[in-house]
Amino acid sequence: MSTNPPYGSGPSSVGRRIEEAVELIEMELRHAAAYVNDAVIPQVRAESISGLRTVADALRKFADRLDEQTSQPPRPPNV
Repeated sequence: MSTNPPYGSGPSSVGRRIEEAVELIEMELRHAAAYVNDAVIPQVRAESISGLRTVADALRKFADRLDEQTSQPPRPPNV
C-alpha cells in the first residue's frame, strides 16, 4: 500500500485549480460588468426618461386642474 497521494491531488494541484477558478470568476465578472454597461444602463436611462416625462405630464395636468379650481368663484354649499 502506497502512502503517496494520488497524482494530481497534491498542494500544487489544489493551488493551480484555485488560480484557474479565480481567473474564471474574474473573466465572468468582466463579462457581467460589460453587459451591465452596454445593455442594462442604457435601457434603464431610456425607461427613466420615459417615466419622468409621463410623471411630468400628469403633474402638468394636475396643476392645470388646480388652476381652474382656484380661478372659479367658490360655489355655495348645497343645503
